[in-house]
Amino acid sequence: MFSKINSIYLRGMEGKNVTVEADVSDGLPGLILVGYLASEVREGGDRVRTAIKNLGLSLPPKKITINLSPADFRKEGTGFDLAIAAAILSAYGGFRAKDLKDAVLFGELGLDGTVRGIPGVMALTDQARESGFKRVFLPVENVNEASVIGGMELYGIRDLRHLLEVLSGKLPMQAESTINMDELQNSMNRYEVDFSELSGQPLLRRAAEVAAAGKHNLLIVGPAGAGKTMLAKRMPTIMPGLDIAESIEISKIYSVSHLLTAKEPLIRIRPFRAPHHTVSVQALTGGGRRPKPGEISLATGGILFLDEFPEFSRAALETLRQPLEEREVTVSRVEASVTYPANFQLVAAMNPCPCGHFPDRSRCRCTEGQITRYLQKVSGPMLDRIDICVEAAPITYGDIKSSGNNESSREIRARVEQARKIQRERFAGENVRCNGEMSGRHIRKFCGLGREEEKFMEEIFEKLALSARMHDRILKVARTTADLAEEEKIRLADLCEAVSYVKSRDKFWGN
Repeated sequence: MFSKINSIYLRGMEGKNVTVEADVSDGLPGLILVGYLASEVREGGDRVRTAIKNLGLSLPPKKITINLSPADFRKEGTGFDLAIAAAILSAYGGFRAKDLKDAVLFGELGLDGTVRGIPGVMALTDQARESGFKRVFLPVENVNEASVIGGMELYGIRDLRHLLEVLSGKLPMQAESTINMDELQNSMNRYEVDFSELSGQPLLRRAAEVAAAGKHNLLIVGPAGAGKTMLAKRMPTIMPGLDIAESIEISKIYSVSHLLTAKEPLIRIRPFRAPHHTVSVQALTGGGRRPKPGEISLATGGILFLDEFPEFSRAALETLRQPLEEREVTVSRVEASVTYPANFQLVAAMNPCPCGHFPDRSRCRCTEGQITRYLQKVSGPMLDRIDICVEAAPITYGDIKSSGNNESSREIRARVEQARKIQRERFAGENVRCNGEMSGRHIRKFCGLGREEEKFMEEIFEKLALSARMHDRILKVARTTADLAEEEKIRLADLCEAVSYVKSRDKFWGN
């Protein structure tokens, strides 16, 4: 007998439909799996056969051939176990495979027949919906995660016997109830930290607000204890709030990485990823024998914070350059190449010298050569991708005592969201959404200057010996400060503020 069961294979963030074909015929008893399979898929045959035996499901000895079609790409992972088992049981007459024409199955089997959870269920379910399937049979522990994707009937399967009883009609086919999306919506954007907890540092607070409003990459230079890390951790709280659609897109990445749980099936706040400076290139960008998303992909929609910026390896920092421009990263392996989102905002922090006290020469004992070598660990091309550089001053006793007067994240976020709204309207029909993403063409189109402002920029260009790239960066940041003030034109004050961020960089690296 012959049967076909639908399943899906996830390559990167994209799913591919796979048909699991089973043929049961007379001949030397055995189980053969074909279709360009990785070792863990082939091992699934032994898991399935043992699970069927341990559940007491007696099958006549036959020659069983399993084919995973199409056979022109490599299938990996353990998610095909449930579909293989269903195809075998159907071929033996346990139920009619045609009843599953509108359904897909995925899940891993234990030797006792238990159906275990797998990574990437949210992306798999979304692919099933886009492919026109109506029903999904999946592990019970993955049901909440899959419920986030609407428009599908979900059936949580405990073990093979449960599956067989449901499909043979012995148990009612009852879809699992989906999670309450209204409750999820109401529970989103609730952070445990707040900007009001940051004492003093008005310059840092302003720079963070501008960076969030225009999605500009931010570099903070200052001594230890000045609040650099504290500010970075609160950056997500002033970014525009997550909506359900964006949350689902971010959650898919975490689903592929197996970082979602039944209790937390959705990412409800903007990600904040802070890898240690010893992180490898592969951990940062993603990879492995079976490529998985790295830190830059997990930071999509949120903040990638690199503390002790110069201490990261040169290779790791240089790897960030392309994703910062293209907002995605491609991981290439012999078998295939996969592309993951990398649409993050970079916030970096560093000391001004090895000891952290420069330019306070009463405390700093570093030589000029030591300081220069330390700063040069950050390359010019990497610095060129950072729009705002700001220096953090040491915290004073007065700053600590006046902490009760600080603005809250909610107040700052309201201004940021208004600025982002202006940008969305401005860039309607363009391939950018924020000022920080503007190219030279967009800058010429949207950053026009009046006569007085044009004269100021000409003088600054000559006086500071600016490069064309630095000139464009000033205009991008000035456009954001004007948006925060809800001004249609870039003003002289906006240019002066943007130039001050350039001067902060020049203090340490020159032009």
